[in-house]
Amino acid sequence: MSENTLQLTVHRMTWEADGVLSIELTHPEGKPLPSWTPGAHLDVHVGGRIRQYSLCGDPRDTDRYRVGVLNEPASRGGSRHIHTELRPGQQVTVSGPRNRFPLEEAAGYVFVAGGIGITPLLAMAREATRAGTPWRMAYGGRGRASMAFTAELAELAGLAARQGEVTLVPQDEQGHIDLDGVLADLPDGTLVYSCGPEPLLKAVEERTPAERLRLERFSAPVVERAADGEEFEVECRTSGVTLTVGAGTSILEAAEGAGIDVDNSCRDGICGSCETRVVDGTPDHRDFLLSEAERAAGATMMICVSRCASGNRLVLDL
Repeated sequence: MSENTLQLTVHRMTWEADGVLSIELTHPEGKPLPSWTPGAHLDVHVGGRIRQYSLCGDPRDTDRYRVGVLNEPASRGGSRHIHTELRPGQQVTVSGPRNRFPLEEAAGYVFVAGGIGITPLLAMAREATRAGTPWRMAYGGRGRASMAFTAELAELAGLAARQGEVTLVPQDEQGHIDLDGVLADLPDGTLVYSCGPEPLLKAVEERTPAERLRLERFSAPVVERAADGEEFEVECRTSGVTLTVGAGTSILEAAEGAGIDVDNSCRDGICGSCETRVVDGTPDHRDFLLSEAERAAGATMMICVSRCASGNRLVLDL
C-alpha cells in the first residue's frame, strides 16, 4: 500500500510527564504536511527500526505533527533512541499518516485511556469537543507525575462545558479505573474507545458490547492456536513470483526471502503496516485490526501473521 514517506525536522521536544516526551515534526521547507484524522499514527524510522506513534496534535494544524513517546524500559530501541539521541534540528524519516483506529460518528463517546494510550484519545476528545458531541474520559496512570497532557484535557473539558468530562485515576492514589461505573448504562448511540496496556483493554472488552467498542493495542495478546502444519502457495501478482509458505513461516518472511520489499513493523498483526490486497483465495485472518465485516469481505490481510484458510493458494497484490 503506497503511503507518504517524508524527511521531517524535529522542531521541538517537550517533557509532558515523567518519561513522556512530545515530539513536534515540521517540513524542512515549511510545506504543509499531509492531512490526518484522529486515531491516525505515523511510522517513525528511528534507531534502525520502524515504530508507530499516535498523532496527538490538532489535525487542523497542517504545519506540524506531534507524537507522544514513552521512554519504555523494555523498548526494542525506538523509544530509547528518541529519548537519548534524537534532538531538535535533526531530521527523521516518517511514513503515513495511516489510520486503523478512526473516530466514527456517534451520539456520544466514552474514552478509556491507560498510560501513553492517552495520545490517540486526546486527538479524539479534541475532535468531539469541536463537533459538540458529548464525551467522557477516564484516564489512568501509575501516578499523576507520569500522566501526560492532563492540562490539555482539562482545557478541552472546560471548552466542552457540560459536554466533556475528564476523570484522572492515578493508580498510586486511587487504584484502577472503576470500569464497572464508567461503562455502566451507556446511552444509545455511544461508542467506547480505549487504548492502553493489554490488561486494561481486556477488562474493557469484558464490559462492553463488541458493536460499541473500538480498541487500539500496544502489543498482540497471547492467543492459543493450532500449529501451522500445512504449507501453501502465494502468487505475488505484481512481482510475478510464486512463494511456498511453509509451516512456521509467515507470508511476510517468505516474501522477504524472495527479495520482495514489503512495508512492515510490528510482525504481530497490530500495526497494519503490511496490509496487503487479496486478489483471490480465502485468508485465515490472525491480526488484531480488521473488523468482522472486513474479515468476511476478505479484501485485505496482514501478511505478518495471517495465512491461507481454505485450499492451498492465495493470490496477493505483492
